[in-house]
Amino acid sequence: MLTGKKVFVAGHKGMVGSAILRRLARENCTLLTIAREQLDLTRQEAVEDWMDRQRPDIVVIAAAKVGGILANSLYPVEFLYDNLMIEGNLIRAAHQARVQKLLMLGSSCVYPREAPQPIREESLLAGPLEPTNAWYAIAKIAGIKLAQAYRQQYGANFISAMPCNLYGPNDNFHLTDSHVIPGLLRRFHQAANRNDASVICWGSGRPRREFLHVDDLADACVFLLKSYSEPEPINIGTGMDMTVAELAGTVAKVTGFKGDIQWDHSKPDGAMLKRMDVSRLTQLGWQASTDFRDGLERTYEWFLAHQDAAALRR
Repeated sequence: MLTGKKVFVAGHKGMVGSAILRRLARENCTLLTIAREQLDLTRQEAVEDWMDRQRPDIVVIAAAKVGGILANSLYPVEFLYDNLMIEGNLIRAAHQARVQKLLMLGSSCVYPREAPQPIREESLLAGPLEPTNAWYAIAKIAGIKLAQAYRQQYGANFISAMPCNLYGPNDNFHLTDSHVIPGLLRRFHQAANRNDASVICWGSGRPRREFLHVDDLADACVFLLKSYSEPEPINIGTGMDMTVAELAGTVAKVTGFKGDIQWDHSKPDGAMLKRMDVSRLTQLGWQASTDFRDGLERTYEWFLAHQDAAALRR
């Protein structure tokens, strides 16, 4: 279904959007992008006008205000308001422009803190959210439900997918606003260069997390655009997890850090276990293929080659 189509990737300069562009370049389709400076996705009229003029056949919503635990606690307004506006404007404009298919990307954080593990899609809205990322999660849930609403009321072919924790090239490597992998890579890199005796990491190191390379996510998105058309969101992940302590140890090896890893137990852990049930996607015929150590090494190589203001973001 992608052959000859115009595909608009919203958020094409971010880690997820840029990976989707790389993957779509292998398809026989026309790619549409526009820079944030030229189109503010939080402005409804501007988004609707651009979409009406461009008339894409397919829209992928990869644009979002993202960050780790600290960023979520510092910027609750931006994480809630900006993401609500981005999703709402894009979904509404896609419907008005008669887009043939839309993929709304959510996040594993939309699931309840105490959701049974591994987390099935049916757990959505089944309990309280993890407080450390609730603002972002609420916005993502609203986008998922809005896509479902357009499907129910108007028959729109809008689908949603929930990726697990992502990593890869073009990530945000800011020391405080980033997610766990880019934040650790940069901190351990700096510590290795300074020959520091130790690195202090947040929490206990005991929480378990699942990580997916962004190129695998991009491949899954293309797979879903071609072969999935159901109202229920679908999980994207590896189905495997590791402790944060194991992650930190692997990051230390990749960056060449030889010192000790210490844990600041006064800082929050977040949910103790998050692993996605990816059986639905597996049954459809897709599985992740990137080895974690290999993917982490390639991500670190990208970081080393892009140590400038653009790569480190804020």
